Amino acid sequence: MKARESHPHYDSKVRESTNFAIREVKKVCKEIGPRPSGEEGERKAQDYLEKLMTPIADSVEREKFYLHPKAFMSWVPIDGISMIIASVLMILALTGRFGDNLSFAFKCIAAVLTFVSIVLLLVEFLFYKKLLDPLFPKRESSNVICRYKATGKTEKRIIFAGHMDSAYEWWYTHKGGSKLLLFTIIYGIGSLVLSAVVAAISFSSLPSSDVIRIILIVAQAIMLPAFIIILKFVNWKLCVMGANDNLTGVFASMAVIQYLKYNDIRFEHTEVVAMATGCEEAGLRGAKAFAKAHSEEFASEDIETIIVAVDTLHDFEYLGVYNKDMTGTVKLDKQVSNMTKSAAAMAGYEIPYATVTFGSSDAAAFQQGKIRSCALAAMDPSPARYYHTREDLPEILDMKTMEAGVKIMIETAFLYDEQGLKDNY
Repeated sequence: MKARESHPHYDSKVRESTNFAIREVKKVCKEIGPRPSGEEGERKAQDYLEKLMTPIADSVEREKFYLHPKAFMSWVPIDGISMIIASVLMILALTGRFGDNLSFAFKCIAAVLTFVSIVLLLVEFLFYKKLLDPLFPKRESSNVICRYKATGKTEKRIIFAGHMDSAYEWWYTHKGGSKLLLFTIIYGIGSLVLSAVVAAISFSSLPSSDVIRIILIVAQAIMLPAFIIILKFVNWKLCVMGANDNLTGVFASMAVIQYLKYNDIRFEHTEVVAMATGCEEAGLRGAKAFAKAHSEEFASEDIETIIVAVDTLHDFEYLGVYNKDMTGTVKLDKQVSNMTKSAAAMAGYEIPYATVTFGSSDAAAFQQGKIRSCALAAMDPSPARYYHTREDLPEILDMKTMEAGVKIMIETAFLYDEQGLKDNY
């Protein structure tokens, strides 16, 4: 049975569930506000969600985990400071005014700092590893898991998941949108790579030529402002409201259970779960904790479990099923992606496959944790002007996109219950 056939007034009932989701997004923004990872705002929102969903879901669980929330994005200022020092030392070394021994020491320090900066970029940002965590204070967070059980023996489980926390503001996106952000990123990463090239050349015989030496000094001097600029990349004094990123994903997920509950629909062998993960903006920490806690359990209990991570339902023209994640380095599950895309078509939306080309969603952490996953999102990948800025307010919520997201998720649950996973639908 298609979702549309589940109720004679399907469209109006889905609209009611969408209104439920939008109303709750607005309420959390008004009464709780920003929700920095692992801090009081996030905990209050999790408390509220638990209270809200207790009479709707069959059970609501809180799974605690610990993290170091400031560690993830702190690689940016650490790299900035390291590379300012490295650039100054390299310029001083190349002038040749400090003697061979001291100049060589300057070059060695600069090369080491450049290498460490590149490692932090790759490990912390590209692969979301926990290299810096021990250097920062520990906090507690939790994943809120709302279960809607099957009437009979559970054979399958589908989880819809959005993240509850909101990000610290990206200053350049706020000031200049995607163009200024893109310039800052290209200038910063490009300068880091070129600094490594200058460091390598500096240890060769080429700098013995005055022309080459001057070129290297000028090149390093041109790159130096990039490292000063990135010190302001994150505004640690302002955590954004995060109405769209990602309260839309949280409450659209809850709306699936709300729809099933209030229309007296329950699958015989499929459990439906709506989950609010914690601390996605701190490096996918909630999703990583959930995968670590449950991947072996799911594999051993003989209940097929899949996850559709839902993130930012705002820009209708960019609505898509994400089958590649973590800056394109993680392939999400082919069958889960195909099923979600097919469900979207059944709901009346011909949407494309997409790739998270910069950053990551919770789906990558679930998939890396051996839980078959895909992502559903609708955000301008440029990125959107509101992305990680103070402009991400409930006033810009988009009803059309939210309703499309809720319809696709409900249809996905019905399709999974009826046909399970397969290559073609």
